[in-house]
Amino acid sequence: MRATQASGFSVGVATAVGALLLLLSLPNVVPVVRAARADGDPGTFLAEQVSCVGHLGHESCSWSGTFRPHGDGEIRADVYLYGSDRDTLRPGQRVPAVDTGRRAQVYPPSGSNEWVVTAGLLAGGFLLLTPLSRRAARLLRASGRRAHSDAPDRRVGS
Repeated sequence: MRATQASGFSVGVATAVGALLLLLSLPNVVPVVRAARADGDPGTFLAEQVSCVGHLGHESCSWSGTFRPHGDGEIRADVYLYGSDRDTLRPGQRVPAVDTGRRAQVYPPSGSNEWVVTAGLLAGGFLLLTPLSRRAARLLRASGRRAHSDAPDRRVGS
């Protein structure tokens, strides 16, 4: 059975999707690495309200509240604690948290696993763009060989 070449349309779609995945994931690399390592300003999260969303037979809940950094940092209201669910906290409960620089989210001192999704998006983007880059490299090599073979012979004595 003979392998078929991808059509221009499918290469274009793969390129667009690969580029989109990279555009979505690249800006998040530093924040998710910081979150995974809990690299930021330590403080305390005051749980105020739990909100839940049901979808596809699954319920996802998270706690919002106020983050108070240890030291002189800014107290921030209306932030979410990553990894919290309905049964994790109670209203008024204070727990250790780390501010990694995200505007609306703080993390437990144990860090987060958000990096997994970002790594998957990066890998998908690179995988979709790799065949395109190989094809472009082949075309460049072929055009270079053609240009070299079309050049006049400049050897001495010919």
